[in-house]
Amino acid sequence: MRGPEFLDRYEGGRVLAGLLSRYEHQPDTLVLALPRGGVPVAYEVAKALGAPLDVFLVRKLGAPSHEELAMGAIASGGVRVINREVVEELGVTREQIDATAEREGRELRRREERYRDGRPPPDVRGHTVILVDDGLATGTTMRAAVAALRQQGPARIVVAVPVGAVESCEDLAAEADEVLCARGPEPFYAVGLWYRDFAQTSDEEVRELLSLASRQQAAGAEQPAT
Repeated sequence: MRGPEFLDRYEGGRVLAGLLSRYEHQPDTLVLALPRGGVPVAYEVAKALGAPLDVFLVRKLGAPSHEELAMGAIASGGVRVINREVVEELGVTREQIDATAEREGRELRRREERYRDGRPPPDVRGHTVILVDDGLATGTTMRAAVAALRQQGPARIVVAVPVGAVESCEDLAAEADEVLCARGPEPFYAVGLWYRDFAQTSDEEVRELLSLASRQQAAGAEQPAT
């Protein structure tokens, strides 16, 4: 097995940004990161493209007594996506779905408040949205994000990751308008194997990067990441 593809998430983001250069300085483009690991990657992408950066939070709705099985997901902006096949197969009631969504919704709102400091979610309608994470293994979270984001009416959804399992990248191509996996090593195993430094991204780092990106966007000037 070969060694890591990237030093850290920031380097992965810079490589990814180079492959997304056609979106540079396009006024209708937004970069949305899946927290927390996707934020350092997306920060580099947004900085290079001169695009606004924000987060798009997704919380899985685990089926009753089968928490590992997703019966749906909720996402930023109050969007709810339900997997009808799972719900019908397990006989999950509307009340159970609502209770699970309410519980997960509280956690999603807590994270949004922590990351955004009261700023509302971005309006994606009619925009090209570049949805970024640090990698794709099974792609489950990203698929939920794409489905939820689609309900908010963007003109185009571009999924972009530095590294991903080839099969997951191919599967997502049926759901997003474009999928860009900068590296597709095989065998894949896990996202973290392809970064030399894959330390957990903290809430504070997320907040700092969002704040820095906002200041850079407002000033129209780029500054190097620390």
